[in-house]
Amino acid sequence: MKKKVCRFCKIFVEGNECPICKGAQFSESWNGRMTFFDTNRSFIAKQVGIHQKGEYVIKVK
Repeated sequence: MKKKVCRFCKIFVEGNECPICKGAQFSESWNGRMTFFDTNRSFIAKQVGIHQKGEYVIKVK
């Protein structure tokens, strides 16, 4: 079973609310993963616009 992700923030969500945007629109159809531990020093996190550490998806369908 695939994990669910927030459609807007693209972060993996375990509860019923996104920890970043507080939204409730999720998808279980996604491709690719990115994990960020230190977004301040990550070139890719800056390019993608991610400011909070965590596990994100590349594409939400």
